Amino acid sequence: MKALYEIGVEIIATPYQGPAIEAPWWRAEPNPARWQGDTFKFLRDAARRLLGEPPPVQLDDEAAAPTGESFSDRAVRQIAQTLIAPLWLRHLDRILTDEPDVDAVIFLTIPLNHLVGVARAIQEQHNKPVLYYDGDVPASLPNMSGFATGFRIYQGADPGEYAAFISNSLGGEEALKALGARAVHTLYYGADPDLFSPVAVPEQDIDVFFYGHGREYRAAWIEAMIAAPSRALVDARFAVRGTKLGDLGAAVMLPYLSFSKLREYACRSKLNLCITRRAHASVYASSSSRPFELASMGCCIVANPYAGIEEWFEPEREVVVVSSAEEAVERYRHLLAHAGERSALGRAARERVLKEHTFRHRARQLVEIVQEYL
Repeated sequence: MKALYEIGVEIIATPYQGPAIEAPWWRAEPNPARWQGDTFKFLRDAARRLLGEPPPVQLDDEAAAPTGESFSDRAVRQIAQTLIAPLWLRHLDRILTDEPDVDAVIFLTIPLNHLVGVARAIQEQHNKPVLYYDGDVPASLPNMSGFATGFRIYQGADPGEYAAFISNSLGGEEALKALGARAVHTLYYGADPDLFSPVAVPEQDIDVFFYGHGREYRAAWIEAMIAAPSRALVDARFAVRGTKLGDLGAAVMLPYLSFSKLREYACRSKLNLCITRRAHASVYASSSSRPFELASMGCCIVANPYAGIEEWFEPEREVVVVSSAEEAVERYRHLLAHAGERSALGRAARERVLKEHTFRHRARQLVEIVQEYL
């Protein structure tokens, strides 16, 4: 949204969860169902306890999330469609009536099965295209079962009521069409190079660093790229910032402190790991934020196999990809001994971001997509 503002697009932002947040880059409208949203988790968890349903768990790569909806999921969805959707329809109707020059409405990765019928009604009443952006494809899709800890957003939804779908995944386009989307566009993630920029540090005192949360769908690569190499390379310092990652071998856990500290950690590290979850890594060109963020900071990136990564970065020139724990150890050892090679990889990665992958690039692409439906 910041980048859209920077290219001249006026944004009105209204949150589905939590309070409205004012910022220099958009005008905030309140959440019309804030207290209802704040009680959502309480009601869902209470229903699960009463019915004896197991709580969500972090999954290993070999495990599968339950398919379909639980009773409590269905109950919450039906309550949302009955009570929350009318509030949002009135809210959006009021905004669009007060702001007749609004060109389009975009729903950003909200649970679309909570607001069934709202997009269709808005388009009929105001003749404005309503588009849906799903930033979690393919993990959000029913055939991927979603995350155990997250929403099931497609069960009971009507994707066909939107003018078009936009997602982060080129390989996920056909799945969205199969769910009923009338048109599908791909808009990859990117980075803000002003925010994710290199910072000067006294020295690179961390050899290998990883930042991320959750073991879900990447347990094998956490073992292969962090735990096992940290035991094998006894003279190297491995560090991690994150939660619920399981066994990390000899890697040390760093405190969070602040966002700026995370950027410092990355710049203090000779190698930065990009361990992408299986759902994204296995479906072609399913973008996630981390490769772009690390590249924008000029980091030397080592990644697990990621289908379609060549759409964004050139392997061996802008990113290193390893296919096993043994290869990870070998490449870490080599790169840690060759500072010039690390620097060249980091410079090339940042140059690629500045050339093709900033959020201003994405904002312009989004405007081009929306203009097709005006």
